[in-house]
Amino acid sequence: MALVDDRSMTTGRVEWTGGSASVGDYFELLKPRVMSLVIFTALTGMVLAPGGVHPLIGFVGLLAIAVGAGASGALNMWYDADIDRVMSRTARRPVPDGRISASAALQFGVVLSVLSVMVLGVAVNWVAGSLLAFTIFFYVVVYTMGLKRRTPQNIVIGGAAGAFPPMIGWAAVTGAVSVESIVLFLIIFMWTPPHFWALALVKSDDYARAGVPMMPVVAGPGSTRRQIVLYSVLLAPIGVLPTLLGFAGLAYGAVAAVLGVVFLALAVQVARITEGPAARTAAMRLFFFSILYLFALFAVLLVEHLAVLHLAGA
Repeated sequence: MALVDDRSMTTGRVEWTGGSASVGDYFELLKPRVMSLVIFTALTGMVLAPGGVHPLIGFVGLLAIAVGAGASGALNMWYDADIDRVMSRTARRPVPDGRISASAALQFGVVLSVLSVMVLGVAVNWVAGSLLAFTIFFYVVVYTMGLKRRTPQNIVIGGAAGAFPPMIGWAAVTGAVSVESIVLFLIIFMWTPPHFWALALVKSDDYARAGVPMMPVVAGPGSTRRQIVLYSVLLAPIGVLPTLLGFAGLAYGAVAAVLGVVFLALAVQVARITEGPAARTAAMRLFFFSILYLFALFAVLLVEHLAVLHLAGA
């Protein structure tokens, strides 16, 4: 993919082989909201990992992980352009909207994938680089191409891709995978189904129209609600595991326990309220709280650990 024409600075647009698009369009192709979560959870994994890393190496590693996540998003948008086009939630994405051609999105994603893995492997270590390569492969090939259009368990299995960043961050510092990093992985892995299915309950017509066998479409809203509760029951104690295993303190444990109870209460509310606008409200309340839940858990892990390091050095 080559830059063939640099238009005026006032338009802010560049032309790439395969289509014309603004820098903002290409940035949107990276799924920046997802990327921000990847950066934050990977950073937490880096900070919690024993031994520490040089700030410059850490920054380069974090940047490579972010670019790898963005590359996955670009390849996902390339492959899913046909179904994105018929879903109201995704119709304005750059590829289905025609602002970026499918071939340009593919080239962009492939180049960034290779670049991010090579940089992480060479500049940091190849354990982290290999995990990043596997994560990109898993999200693009296993989830996007293999699972998403074939099974209602797509988000359960595919959710592993979004759970790898803290493990990659940990490996960037230690060069290894540990029980602690696996626990961080499990928190995000178990969080993904209730988080995503809450939104899918509201957007089920979109998925049905696109022919995507999301859980509410295939198994029905009732089964989806029950599974949201089941995963929430499993998530709550897993969220407290960092304290139980000794790599987080009591402050984190207390926050995780309270948030886990609230998460479960909202999930039960989703299961109980099944009709009318109130059902939609309950589902969206859980969806938005789930974002707060995950952010709060990793934020407290990060702040608590930095506070301990500060007190130890004082």
